[in-house]
Amino acid sequence: MHKPGNLLLAIVLIIVPAGKLRAQVEKAGPFTQFENRLQWENEGELYWLDAFGPDALRFRSSKSLRITDQDWNLLPQLDIQLEISISEGRAVVKNGKIRAEIESRRGRITYLNDKNEVLLREAYHHHHPQFARQYKSKGSDHFEMKVTFDADKDEHLYGMGQYPNDCLDLKGTVLELAQKNTQISIPFLLSSKGYGFIWNNPAVGRAELSLTHTSFYAEYTRQMDYIIFSGDTPAELVTRYSTFTGTSPKMPEFATGFWQSKLRYYSQENLLSVAREYKKRNLPISVIVADFYHWPVTGDWKFNPEFWPDPAGMIRELDEMDIKLVVSVWPTLAPQSENYAEFRRRNFTIRPEYGNNLFLKVNDDLTYVDVTHPEARKAFWSRLKENYYDLGVRMFWMDEAEPEIEPLEYHNIRYYRGNGLEVSCLYPYHLSQAIYEGQKESGQEEIINLTRSGWIGSQRFGAVLWSGDINGDFPTLRKQVKAGLNIGLCGIPWWTTDIGGFWADPQNEDYKEVLIRWFQYGTFCPVMRIHGVNRPFQQIEGQLTGTGADNEVWSFGEDAFEIMSHYLDVRERLRPYIQRHMDIASKDGTPVMRPLFYDFPDDENCYTIEDQYMFGPDILVAPVISAGANSRPVYLPGGSDWTDAATGKKYKGGRTIDYKVSIENIPVFTRNGMDFKL
Repeated sequence: MHKPGNLLLAIVLIIVPAGKLRAQVEKAGPFTQFENRLQWENEGELYWLDAFGPDALRFRSSKSLRITDQDWNLLPQLDIQLEISISEGRAVVKNGKIRAEIESRRGRITYLNDKNEVLLREAYHHHHPQFARQYKSKGSDHFEMKVTFDADKDEHLYGMGQYPNDCLDLKGTVLELAQKNTQISIPFLLSSKGYGFIWNNPAVGRAELSLTHTSFYAEYTRQMDYIIFSGDTPAELVTRYSTFTGTSPKMPEFATGFWQSKLRYYSQENLLSVAREYKKRNLPISVIVADFYHWPVTGDWKFNPEFWPDPAGMIRELDEMDIKLVVSVWPTLAPQSENYAEFRRRNFTIRPEYGNNLFLKVNDDLTYVDVTHPEARKAFWSRLKENYYDLGVRMFWMDEAEPEIEPLEYHNIRYYRGNGLEVSCLYPYHLSQAIYEGQKESGQEEIINLTRSGWIGSQRFGAVLWSGDINGDFPTLRKQVKAGLNIGLCGIPWWTTDIGGFWADPQNEDYKEVLIRWFQYGTFCPVMRIHGVNRPFQQIEGQLTGTGADNEVWSFGEDAFEIMSHYLDVRERLRPYIQRHMDIASKDGTPVMRPLFYDFPDDENCYTIEDQYMFGPDILVAPVISAGANSRPVYLPGGSDWTDAATGKKYKGGRTIDYKVSIENIPVFTRNGMDFKL
């Protein structure tokens, strides 16, 4: 029998929602106001509206009638007292610059800013009362879910990660919410109407950003969960997003320099010979990369001593040349590797729901470390520490970070954190976490690693994202400009591409123009890194894979070398400027490379220009992204005076000019009195 006190507690636990106990204040119709939450419920549906830091509201709902506090990768926020009022027919929830108005009959929500302007409104169809929030049972507490909002045809939408779709403005697109080689899903949407929207869900799904509606869909999940917040400018929205998801560490000074890479330097002597040649030619270089298959077997996670006999000595020589080494470490294991049996026995690999646990064929049959498992992350790092870190390696390249599964059957993957349909988007986040936390625990202070994918919060782990295995041609270069700007708005200031494209043919005379234009663009990217598998490809005796043709700046002829070496010098002179603005990025999330509207939010033209960008607040870059160009239009935003970095000529802003170009130059303009010459 309960004592009276225990009986009272039992009653409270029944009527109070899960999570923190809250005193019930008011109930009217379908609404219940708790101390700092509005709850709406009707037959078969329950939802909550809470504060999530200043000027932000968090919506969660489910048909299981159970809602959790799962924040995935979001950071804890200060408690903010909501203003909640309930009257006949509706409720209002206000948090600073944003408020939600909820109709009592169907729970339809309209979000407004402090100027009483509608930011976002749930869609309505009079024949389908539940049109805005749709649920389809997938068994137990899992559902297929979709939330749909009315669309504004004049709205511009940005962010969402990195998609090779040739769009900066994402209005009119449909985006798959899944990680793939060249595709990085970071579901943060920035609107020209003055709101940010975070889809707080790592499930495989899609975002439909059409002219008629805006929808977010999850294929297999437990609850609907998103955050919406208001801001007066795009910069304010990005900074606010960074308070929710974190910022990158302070970028190490060396990382602002030039990174040399190719697929692949096949031996210790091969790699050192390239580093020595850069020094012999007195060319700037900060980082050199040892790519995949430097190991005996995939999953051994160590240098093959036949071809890399003295890694520690190699690293010491590189350090004497002021060159840092990056080493590729795939999170994959072949059955014949020395770690496979233990990792499989301890449930440290991803598993199939049916079939065998081999998911990728690259020379060997491979499976993946399940980095969503905390103990697997520790075990993975312990091998990397013993075989790389203890030899002096301080930078890692986490390739295959999506993870890349063939065939792409998300439903047939079992992670520690759940089924692949439910949690797959988290994998690259946890992979970066595994390396970063191991480095921190080992005492490393400056951390920067390269990875092929990411998710909300990956920036906290010192991750440089790059755009994957892309073609070396002008259409692909054009796509990189837009992809890099969108991902920068998603909290990722450290981003790069394979300069020249991953798949390239230097024997094609037309390719040299692509390479030079890409190298010029890469000079004004957050990280300047050349990489690729150039034809012809040659096999290496005694190794599972071979090497591409030479990929150093002197490898493409004297004319190309003269231009590329000049832009190496340009990059060197830019490094203090880049470092200064990378420091700002580490404080408030301001991307170094950003669309024009970021710095000129009141200039309507800047929301539609997709092939120019600001590099920090003082440099405007207009890369040449078409073959045979001898001129290109350049828009100079109003409110500033502009100086041509090549000629010193002055221009008034608020106009488009026809700028003449040669193969030696691209349009670059400065403002605010910046003293910089191209």
